[in-house]
Amino acid sequence: MKQIYLDNACTTFPKPPSVPASIAEFISNCGVNINRGSYAPAYDIEEIVYTTRKWLCELFHFSEYKNVIFTQNVTMSLNMVIKGLLKPGDHVLISSMEHNAVVRPLVQLQRENIKFNLIPCSVDGELCTEEIHKLIQPNTRAIIMTHASNVCGTIMPLKKVGEICRQYELLFIVDSAQTAGVLPINMDEMNIDVLCFTGHKGLLGPQGIGGFLVKTPIADTMLPLICGGTGSVSHLETMPEFLPDKFEAGTLNLPGIIGLHAALRYLKEKGTATIYKKELDLTSHFLKGLSTLSDTLHVTGKSDCTNRTAVVSITSTKKDNAEVAFQLESEYGILTRVGLHCAPVAHKTLGTYPNGTIRFSFSHYNTLTEIDAALEALRRISK
Repeated sequence: MKQIYLDNACTTFPKPPSVPASIAEFISNCGVNINRGSYAPAYDIEEIVYTTRKWLCELFHFSEYKNVIFTQNVTMSLNMVIKGLLKPGDHVLISSMEHNAVVRPLVQLQRENIKFNLIPCSVDGELCTEEIHKLIQPNTRAIIMTHASNVCGTIMPLKKVGEICRQYELLFIVDSAQTAGVLPINMDEMNIDVLCFTGHKGLLGPQGIGGFLVKTPIADTMLPLICGGTGSVSHLETMPEFLPDKFEAGTLNLPGIIGLHAALRYLKEKGTATIYKKELDLTSHFLKGLSTLSDTLHVTGKSDCTNRTAVVSITSTKKDNAEVAFQLESEYGILTRVGLHCAPVAHKTLGTYPNGTIRFSFSHYNTLTEIDAALEALRRISK
């Protein structure tokens, strides 16, 4: 039975062929470290790492390539930023659609007298921006926000929130896990101070590589979460103050960076706008098909393609969601994600807590034939 992969909000698959090929080439024929050895192969890899930083700057309209910090994923990035910037007594605002990668670090920091409040969102996941002004306190330090929901795909109005942050002199920290490589992100126009990303979703790279882009004044006040060797100023027992070394202790995931480099090259050639259009076309087709099954399946969040990514969540009115997801895979080879998607706060907003939803998320590699197969499977399962 052929498998149909529809869980791209978790991790995109397949990757561009150049991604695994470049990783295999590096591991098989080079495999050296950087910032340590003074030999030609190390310098060659350093050039690739530099170019990857540069391409990320181009993608996100950011000018300081040394301020591109590599981590293992967006969760690590958010933890480093949140715990490196916030101090006892600080207050933070987040949306009610956030992932646990934002919520859990903040809950942990409550023991250090760091508080946070939720900016409410509608049952469709739309941000109630007018509520932000009412929630800002004298000690509010930052707004931390996802660019798009990993549950229902609703896109947040980053430019408008960025303007509010500028008005109140707040830090603006953005989680771009669901949008980097798909939606346009302009750090300057959106007034984003720190942009956290992961490489294995819309950027089409491998797992285990992510990072963040941080403006210099913010980086200067931020403490490193991880300390260790950097290959620079090794005579000091403290971390370097210059970037990227300040936040890149230990050996970098070079296979991951090289895979991300290949993925970024593919994105430059393909065009992110082309990718997003294809994904929305598939989403529109899927939503139209679901509208004929509304007596047994309910779409969570928006039922059209306005202001959304290619993420669609549904609930079954006749069966347990987990049973439907199991049948989709075991009987039809269709791979989805069922449950709370590491975002219980979002599910509470959407009215799907604690049962969660069945999530379908599309890639530009998917086809209309695959979407039709998923719809037919749902039609049969829901009888």
